[in-house]
Amino acid sequence: MHLIPDRGFQHPVPSEITPRDLALNRRQWLAAAGATAVALPAAAQTARPGRLAPLPGARSSVPGASTVEKLTAYADASTYNNFYEFGTDKADPARNAHTLKTRPWTVAVEGAVAKPGRFDIDTLLKLAPMEERIYRLRCVEGWSMVIPWVGWSLSELIRRVEPTGNAKFVQFVTLADRAQMPGLRSSVLDWPYVEALRLDEAMHPLTLLAFGMYGEVLPNQNGAPLRLVVPWKYGFKSGKSLVAIRFVERQPKTSWERAAPEEYGFYSNVNPRVDHPRWTQATERRIGEDGGLFAKRRPTLMFNGYEPQVGQLYAGMDLKKFF
Repeated sequence: MHLIPDRGFQHPVPSEITPRDLALNRRQWLAAAGATAVALPAAAQTARPGRLAPLPGARSSVPGASTVEKLTAYADASTYNNFYEFGTDKADPARNAHTLKTRPWTVAVEGAVAKPGRFDIDTLLKLAPMEERIYRLRCVEGWSMVIPWVGWSLSELIRRVEPTGNAKFVQFVTLADRAQMPGLRSSVLDWPYVEALRLDEAMHPLTLLAFGMYGEVLPNQNGAPLRLVVPWKYGFKSGKSLVAIRFVERQPKTSWERAAPEEYGFYSNVNPRVDHPRWTQATERRIGEDGGLFAKRRPTLMFNGYEPQVGQLYAGMDLKKFF
């Protein structure tokens, strides 16, 4: 555990963050355990694949929340995954995650908050209006996707639990159950998988608590029943199958920092100018494009293309040092 070096950056308090558009219509959501569909607020913006229970969302009004790029096919997004709890091969999660039981499910909110508690998944489904957000996903290995996620800004939950002045970071803990997750037999990482954000990063309106994708609930292999999506950071920052959210004063060590600190820093912002020690980050391969492994690579965008929205969070920072 260590504090971030003082660089003159002041963490904003929640009241200084511009809230989501309060004019969005509040709609009642109902969710039954397992596979019951929720009440539909509006037509989903993306055609459903028809595999799982519907979970549509109204188009988001958050600036930058919906790229116009071509969507990755659902078949690719749901079968090419990093979810080491179910295996280290990209196809392992889709093969093995059927063992994951997503009901009952609760998420503990702990630490430096005035209102800690344990939230049932169905309570969380009704906490805020569902939105569809089409985000780029960029993974550190050099591949990318464009996925229509369904959820709401994490800041909705953060404001409700009222972080205290000691809350500087938010830690995310994922499920670690050997009975359900065959990958836990591997020593590739220390379990459970842990990630974290600075509080101002967690409060940013683009930081999404996702419950679905492509107009349906999340497939198990994509992090059911809820996961984090931080679109300007490499994919491993977006923890899947969350069971705890902790507000802490000191910068936590994340799972990949512990495993390989010279390769994976705390921030892990998408940065084409800072290479991974074993491969370039300057270009990427979009999964599903013609050519497969030999598809033409495209330039990687700073902050994954979200620099106008999030660049100010890192003003004055040495992004090669804080990688």
